[in-house]
Amino acid sequence: MIDTAGFWTLTILLGIGTFLIRFSFLGLLGGRQLPDRVLLYLRYVGAAVFPALFMPLLVWPEATGGTPDPARLIAGLAAFAAGLRLGVIWAIVAGMGALYLMQFLFA
Repeated sequence: MIDTAGFWTLTILLGIGTFLIRFSFLGLLGGRQLPDRVLLYLRYVGAAVFPALFMPLLVWPEATGGTPDPARLIAGLAAFAAGLRLGVIWAIVAGMGALYLMQFLFA
């Protein structure tokens, strides 16, 4: 376990670090117009982050001990298909619905 002084030192340093990251965008660039090239690249941040959030849970799920699960793979395919055709919100709904349905059918 970490001692009390180390815990508070780490907590304060992490707080300062996250403040500086946010301030670099909001405080320094908040009132300025960003160049068109930067705005173009920022449009792809969500598309890059969203798969990075769920792919580890799809390919190496902790619930199954790290082995691929057919229910999760089918739900991922359903979410992918809905996302291509209908958008992000419907991809989430389709993926959740397919996961619950597959878990019910495979259980």
